Amino acid sequence: MTPISKDDKIWADDLWEKIKAKMSTECKRVGTKVPYIAVNGQYIDKMAKDLYWWTNSFYPGILWLMYHDTKDEIYRKNAEGIEDRFDDALSGFEGLHHDVGFQWTLTSRLSYQLTQNPKSRVRALHAANLLAGRYNPKGRFIRSWNAWGGGIDTTGWVIIDCMMNLPLLYWASDEIKDPRFRYIAMEHADTAAEKIVRGDGSCNHIISLDPETGALLETPRGQGYAVGSSWTRGQAWALYGFALSYSHTKEEKYLNVSKKIAHYFLSSVTRYDFIPPVDFRSPLEPVKIDTSAGMIASCGLLHLADSVPEYEKSFYLDGAMKLLKNISAKYADWDPDRDSIIQKGTAQYHDKLEEFEVPLIYSDYFFIEAIHRIQYPDFRVW
Repeated sequence: MTPISKDDKIWADDLWEKIKAKMSTECKRVGTKVPYIAVNGQYIDKMAKDLYWWTNSFYPGILWLMYHDTKDEIYRKNAEGIEDRFDDALSGFEGLHHDVGFQWTLTSRLSYQLTQNPKSRVRALHAANLLAGRYNPKGRFIRSWNAWGGGIDTTGWVIIDCMMNLPLLYWASDEIKDPRFRYIAMEHADTAAEKIVRGDGSCNHIISLDPETGALLETPRGQGYAVGSSWTRGQAWALYGFALSYSHTKEEKYLNVSKKIAHYFLSSVTRYDFIPPVDFRSPLEPVKIDTSAGMIASCGLLHLADSVPEYEKSFYLDGAMKLLKNISAKYADWDPDRDSIIQKGTAQYHDKLEEFEVPLIYSDYFFIEAIHRIQYPDFRVW
């Protein structure tokens, strides 16, 4: 890990103590519920309503990070209780999609890393096989979503978010010494680099490919402002995802893509004082905020700082620290009686009110991952 300045380390240490205090009370209150959005400061159980919802793993991911630091058995107990609930999703199967990477990396794969529970290993390998089974060898991509209603054909749809699901395949390849998983992950990453990432480092959210040939058919708007715009959380997924593919493969092409996206992200977020809008190419007024994009990008930038030569490190590290400091100073809620920490996350630009500038669970997860990484430079989640 690139050494940060003494002042930044003091700042991060202080913040980590605040996180531990907040999570200690929150964990006891939440138990094995699986939160998504805090409503009036209280989490509800999202998994009880949607077994397959893509964010269901972020809270147990937080629990495992807290367990790694504190060794407090309440974190382990609650994380394992949630992991057991995920078995119904595995057996249900039909509701699963490309986000099995998120769902089982932050539950079973992380559980196995920290506890060596053999059942967790099997669950994570099962999920990796499900993800690999979504691979289209003609088009060289992993299909994102299952069939939708309303006449929309998603057979060839690929979203940039899937770059963060690939580490489960890299892990499986190493774990059982089978290169097939790595080949699938790399071919998907190659397709994303060629057809999702634009020349200036910005990204589409969704691309639609011909499932028979892989030819690019269209670029639907997705969760951003418009076709051709720049949804910030998508840029953050890409920044971090390609950096992770570089770490797993040591292929310089992925590092270069991640750096290009990082330069675009940092040059764009500067005008917003490092508080990301939902879309970098949306109208300046009104500014819609998405703090989750900044938290994800900060993790990607910290990872990049570990991956580049010494003379490049400070650029990415400085960007990560500005995002973490500016967002937490303005939008962190440290009240122990209220669930969630980071406020003002927005799921997508054209969204319903209940998911607009609200406390999203993945904002908290990536915030905690970033500060945890500063505390434990050699520990890797992905």
